[in-house]
Amino acid sequence: MFKKRENVTEIEEGKYLSPKFDKDGLIPVITMCSKTKEILMHGYMNEESLKKTIETKEVYYWSRSRKSIWHKGKTSGFIQKVDEIRIDDDQDSLWISVDIGNGGSCHAGYRSCFYRSVPLGKIKDPSKIEIEFKEKKIFDPKKIYKDEPNPTKL
Repeated sequence: MFKKRENVTEIEEGKYLSPKFDKDGLIPVITMCSKTKEILMHGYMNEESLKKTIETKEVYYWSRSRKSIWHKGKTSGFIQKVDEIRIDDDQDSLWISVDIGNGGSCHAGYRSCFYRSVPLGKIKDPSKIEIEFKEKKIFDPKKIYKDEPNPTKL
C-alpha cells in the first residue's frame, strides 16, 4: 500500500511515506492533545488503520487484544480528530496531534492514559514505589463501556 522501503537515504531524506511496520504488521503511535500538548496515549496502527486515519482525519488504531481496527472514541464519543501526523526519521513510529475537545482518551476514564506520576530519587524498595495520581476521571468507564471487555491485558 505505502511506498516500498528501498534504502536509508530515501527513508530518512526522501519525500515518500514508507512506514516500517514490525513483524506483527504494526507501527507504534504516540498521540498528543493539540491544545495542551500533553501526551494522551500510546497505541499501534497497521497499514489499514493508518490509511483510514489519513483519509478520514479521525484516528483509527489496531487493537492488539481484539485483533481488529478500532475507531478511537466511537463508543465514548471522544473522537480523536487529527490536526497533524508526523513520522520519525527512520519511519518506524508515528506522532499524532489530535483535538478531543473536552473529552478523554483513556479507557479507564481519564483524559490521558498517562495520569500517574512516578517519584524520582533513591529507591529503597522497588516493590513499594508509590505512584501519584495527577488527573481526576472525567467519565465513568463502567457506564460508557458496559458491554465491552476490558482492553487491558495483564
